[in-house]
Amino acid sequence: MTLNILFSAPPKLWDRYKGALHQALTECGIEAQVSPDMPAQDTDYIVYAPNPSLTDFTPFTRTKAVLSLWAGVETIVSNTTLTQPLCRMVDDGLQLGMTEWVVGHVMRHHLGMDRHIHGLRGVWDQTTPPLARDRHITILGLGMLGAAAAQALAQLGFNVTGWSRSAKTIQGITCEHGPDGLQRALATAEICVLLLPNTMATQNTLNAQTLALMPKGAVILNPGRGALIDDDALLSALDTGQIGHATLDVFRIEPLPQDHPFWHRPNVTVTPHIAAETRADTASQVIADNIKRGETGQPLRHLVDRTTGY
Repeated sequence: MTLNILFSAPPKLWDRYKGALHQALTECGIEAQVSPDMPAQDTDYIVYAPNPSLTDFTPFTRTKAVLSLWAGVETIVSNTTLTQPLCRMVDDGLQLGMTEWVVGHVMRHHLGMDRHIHGLRGVWDQTTPPLARDRHITILGLGMLGAAAAQALAQLGFNVTGWSRSAKTIQGITCEHGPDGLQRALATAEICVLLLPNTMATQNTLNAQTLALMPKGAVILNPGRGALIDDDALLSALDTGQIGHATLDVFRIEPLPQDHPFWHRPNVTVTPHIAAETRADTASQVIADNIKRGETGQPLRHLVDRTTGY
């Protein structure tokens, strides 16, 4: 039997994914027709990324699952018309890309590279950074991406603390959880990396009160979600020197408006949501594997818990 798969995503992604999905499905032994124009009543699976053409899932009575191309599902998880199983994207390409971005920017700030790259010419500044073992890094969020980044930094010798809403155990990482654990994790956070999902419970995790808990001059890296930080509180903390620098990859509004203060602060680095791009080849393999599981009666991987939002 030939499966019918709707590719419902921004049109620019179709050219990138159509070949990769066809190859991955073929390698999994799945005969399928994939199209961005599949009729709802004929659709067996939906490959999904946020787009305005699909907001009502009611007509998709035959659809067995909605398979997200993104790790974050905050734009769809609360959709009351979505009654089909929803799976988020978890793939090694996403994980490796995020780990490389995090490690790169941690090392940049740890070594003080900006001072030498952008510092005053002719100034012989021999300030020596501490060794990695003497630098305290805090990772907020210990899901797949946060755990991978934490372990990579620990392997480089950094003193890594991780925090999550529920208890986690990761070898080589000091794991904290809950409100009291967040205070302890931030108290030593010379460099703080945000990799939490965007839910009602995580919005504004860094705010005026929690920013004040961090060591003076701390660095923030946010490749997670823009809503994790109270922007006004961060700008105020940057003004006072409580936060020394913020490197931000995600924002509440994207693209970041040209008049936003983040563009014009010397102690803010903006990267244009590039920390962990979903890569068509690896993501298509995850999608194909989940479809094969659905067709052979196996449990779907990476099912979203609607109560937690991820």
